[in-house]
Formats: sequence, structure tokens, C-alpha cells
Amino acid sequence: MGHLDVKQLKSPKDKALYIHHLIKDLKALDIMLENGLIEKEPIRIGAEQEFCVVSKRLFPNNNSIDVLEAINDDHFTTEIGKYNLEINSDPLLLTKDCFSKLYKQLEALLDKGVEAAKTKGSKIILTGILPTLRLKHITEDYMTDKPRYHVLNNALKSSRRECFNIHIKGVDELNLIHDSVMLEACNTSFQTHLQIHPDEFVDKYNWAQTIAGPVLSSCANSPILFGRELWAETRIALFTQSIDTRTNSFIHNEKQSRVSFGADWENGTVTDIFRDNISRFRSLLTSDEHDDSLEKLSNGEIPKLRALQLHNGTVYKWNRVCYGVGGGKPHLRIECRYIPSGPTLLDEIANMVFWAGLMLGQPEQYEKVHEKMAFKDVKNNFFKAARNGMETQFNWKNKLISAKDLIIDELLPIAKAGLHKAQISVDDIDKYLSIIRKRAESHNGSQWMVNNYRNLQKTKTNFEALQNITAFMHKHQLKEQTVDEWDLFDPDHNLKIDISRIVKHNMNTKMLLVDQKDSLELVSNIMKWKNIHHLPVINKNKELTGLLTWTDLIKLGDKDLHLCVKDVMTRNLITVSQEAPLEEAEELMRVHKINCLPVVRNKKLLGILTSNDL
Repeated sequence: MGHLDVKQLKSPKDKALYIHHLIKDLKALDIMLENGLIEKEPIRIGAEQEFCVVSKRLFPNNNSIDVLEAINDDHFTTEIGKYNLEINSDPLLLTKDCFSKLYKQLEALLDKGVEAAKTKGSKIILTGILPTLRLKHITEDYMTDKPRYHVLNNALKSSRRECFNIHIKGVDELNLIHDSVMLEACNTSFQTHLQIHPDEFVDKYNWAQTIAGPVLSSCANSPILFGRELWAETRIALFTQSIDTRTNSFIHNEKQSRVSFGADWENGTVTDIFRDNISRFRSLLTSDEHDDSLEKLSNGEIPKLRALQLHNGTVYKWNRVCYGVGGGKPHLRIECRYIPSGPTLLDEIANMVFWAGLMLGQPEQYEKVHEKMAFKDVKNNFFKAARNGMETQFNWKNKLISAKDLIIDELLPIAKAGLHKAQISVDDIDKYLSIIRKRAESHNGSQWMVNNYRNLQKTKTNFEALQNITAFMHKHQLKEQTVDEWDLFDPDHNLKIDISRIVKHNMNTKMLLVDQKDSLELVSNIMKWKNIHHLPVINKNKELTGLLTWTDLIKLGDKDLHLCVKDVMTRNLITVSQEAPLEEAEELMRVHKINCLPVVRNKKLLGILTSNDL
């Protein structure tokens, strides 16, 4: 959404004017298609590299605007979160060593970003979801102060009429109600663009849908959110729910989410794809910059189709249709939006080469793919890949096949043939596709992260484990070694994390809770069975109301076990914030002669810190 001066579409007059321009844009696009005005060759590629800005201790840093000013380069732009930025590459002709050129350009720009971030006490990280993100980072305090983000937030909220309900179930489960679109800031992507011949567009779009599942399974890199193990590519579930304009009560009125894979195969022309989006999703935003596109065409000018671009910017298909004007010529491209950032720049370029090769190498047997495969199988493949990554079993041509076998036996040869046909250099083809092959034979980013998270949890708290994983990625993201060569790592070996320990580092979040109305006899037995000395007590609103300790029970003896927990618990609690320095918590325990500190935010219990944890 390049328009910085957008505003929410509210008044009937504004809506009528905007729709008027939108319909004209569609007519203008039809005319350009009919008259062969859309560029057919040469073909170009491009990419958008999103990344996270973090503090020296590897937590999200809210100073992306300062870093952006220090970089001072038009290739860089803001994102919705104060801890995200994006690089837009220059378009490159699809030929010879274009992918290595793209690698070198992004490497130089990332180096520039690294140096600028350093001057602002920050680092940059390439990752699909930053492991050290916490709930406090998705509040509106962390939203970038640019009108377009606040306008989009307000427009989606008013269209939705209630909070966003996020529910993602993997090995762990995340269930939360949130009041803004800031969950979108958790997602960091490597969006790849490929220009498409206008006459082949719809068939190519359907082919892009077909290959999405297998490509995603190979490059999944976002298994952890807020310390929970969820999907192999959790971004897919999170983004779908984070800007969903449908509410539970309105879900039947608007059948599809604004972030979607699509409802069926596309047919007709590219304009029909836009028409379908406009029919399904109401416009949320407008701008004062609309042109009369039909008038421009009649004057021999190429229109920018601003109204259509603006609408397209609020429909987030995983494969998105894009119209653009470059060098005075209009073109069409497909933007692949599901590939995550990281874990290395080399891995990202390999993902892009694999995807582009498949797009270019679409074999004859897969032409008119909509007549040969069921759309629901293709859609199901995509969501299975998001959940399971390389462990997916794909339904491919009515047979079940593993991700590894499908990628190695069928898709890599197709990609190789497509890249040869486009005259990409043999060295580049071998270099980048061999990374995909090695990953299929070993592990992708998601598997690497889960394996290390589980291993680190044996000796570290969750919070420390996530910091260590982030530190490792930071150290290796711009090196030649790709994720398939990464193994279990020793966190105490040369990572140099700047750790000022806070309560969250040591607190225990895996705790039993009891209700204040629970039977004391039951609870005292639970404490014996589990060898627990401190049990937090909550009320029906899940707020902390007391603490039951072994000492309380000893004082009581065996009498009065028919009482409730609230009759005996300690009520006047000394509590601490998870952000407090560890020394402060130790001092509180010493001064008050206690062995347990509940960790609380807004009366809600987040964890407990005991003298054993210290």
C-alpha cells in the first residue's frame, strides 16, 4: 500500500467517487489487455525483504524510524510495527545471473541496515516470526506512527465491530483476544515478484496456487510464537486471523477472509480476478490522488490505476495479482506472499529460485491445471504444509506423496528445466536448487528451530532458550552456511548475548493453579503428590487473589481440611513484574523473608519466582 495519504472510506460521497474510479480502472485494464498494451517481454523479477529491528538483548526494539533515518536509502521503508522495516529491491531482468545479482544487492542493503542499526543500539534479524516477541509488543504503542497504519487499523476494526480472536493449535495452543491489527507485525516475509505474460496470466496464477503447498513445506521457518510451538509456518494462521474483517456473528455474510488462499480456480482474464476481489471485499480506504484512467488512456498515457491498486492493497491473497507501471510500460506480476524471512539470505534466494523455476517450468501436463486437479486438494495441501512443513503428505494427482519425494523427484527437475529455459546461468541453478535439495534431505528452518528449542529447554528457561535461538540466527544470517547445515548448538559457546537478567528469565510459567473455592483437602493432597510448596490461588476472573503455602498447611495441621482454600490462603501478597531486574526480586524476598514471588500484570498471574529458581 504505497499511498501514505490514505483515509478511511466513510461518507457516501467519498464511497461513490471511489467506486466510480474503481470501475473506470477495471475498464481501462480491459482496454489495455485487448489492445496488447501490457508488456509481454522482457520478464523481470523483484523482492521485498522484511526484517526485525531488535535491541542488543535481542528483544523487539521500537526505534525503526530512527534506524530508517540513519540508513537514509529509498530502498528501505516502514512496516506496521515499530520493530520492522522492509527493503524493496530494484527490478532485475530475468536472465543469466539475475538471482546472484539480487543476492548481492540485498546483501549490500542489509549490511547498510546493520551498520545504521548499530549506531542506534540495535541489530537486525531475518526470521518469519521473531522468537523473542511478547504480548506487550503487539499493543498499539508499538504501531508505527504513520497515518496509513492507523487508518487501516481503524477501518478493519470498524468493519469487524469486535476484537480479533486468535486461536492457533499446534503442539501447544494459543488463544487470545486482541484489540488491534498489530498481530500482523509479528509476521516477517520475503515476498517475491515475477512478471507474467498477460495472455498466460490466469493459467499461470492457477499453477502458482498448485505449487504453493510444496514450496511452503520446504521453506517453513516460523514454528514459535510467544514461546508456544504452533504450526511449522505459524504466519499463515496468524495473518489470516489478525486482519480478518469477519466476526463470528458475521462470518456467513462474508465467506472468505481478506487473507486467503482463494475459494476456487480462477478463470477468464486477470480483470476477472480483480472483479472477484471487489465483489467479495468492500473497499476500506480511499485517497485524494485518483486519476481518470479512461481519460489518460484516450490521451495516449498509461494510467496507474490508483483506485484498483488501493483496493488490491487491502486484499491479502497468498498469491497476489499485481499491476504496475515501470519505464512507462504497464505490466502484470504475481507476488508470492507466503515465503517467510530467513533464516539466512542465501536460504531466501534459494526459496525464490525454486518458486520462480517452478513458475517458468510449468510442464505441458500441468497446463490448464484447473481441469486436472481439484482446487480443494490444492488448498488443503497449502494448509497442511503450513501446519506440518516437511512432514506433510501431499495429495498430488490423486496420490499421497511425502513432501521430500514430491520436491526431489518431481518439482526440482521442473524448476531446473524452467530456469534453463529462461537462460539462467548453470552455476546459479545448481547453487540455489542444491540448497532446496539438501534441505529436503535434512531439515528446514522450522524443524531446526523446534529441535533447538526443545533441546535448550532441558537446561534453560523458555525465555532464555528463545533469546539464544535468536542470537544464533543473528550470528549466521548473512553467512554462506544455510539452515540445512545448522545443527543443535551449544548456547554457551560464543553467542555473546548482552543479558541483563530480568524476572522473566528465571520465573516458572508451568505451574498449577487452584481456585479460591477449591476444597482444602484436595489441594493439600495435590501439594503432597506434586511436591509443591507454593500454589497460586485465582478467582473466577482468573485474577490472582492469594497464595497457599506449605507453611499455611503446617500451621493448620490436620484439622479443618473441610475448609476452602480462600479460608486459609495468604492474601496480602508481595508481587513483582516480569520486567523487574532479578536483583530487585531477590531483595524483595530477602526483606520480606519469603521464598515465593508471584509475577503479575494487571492482576493476572504470569508466573512464579521461588528461591529455588534463583
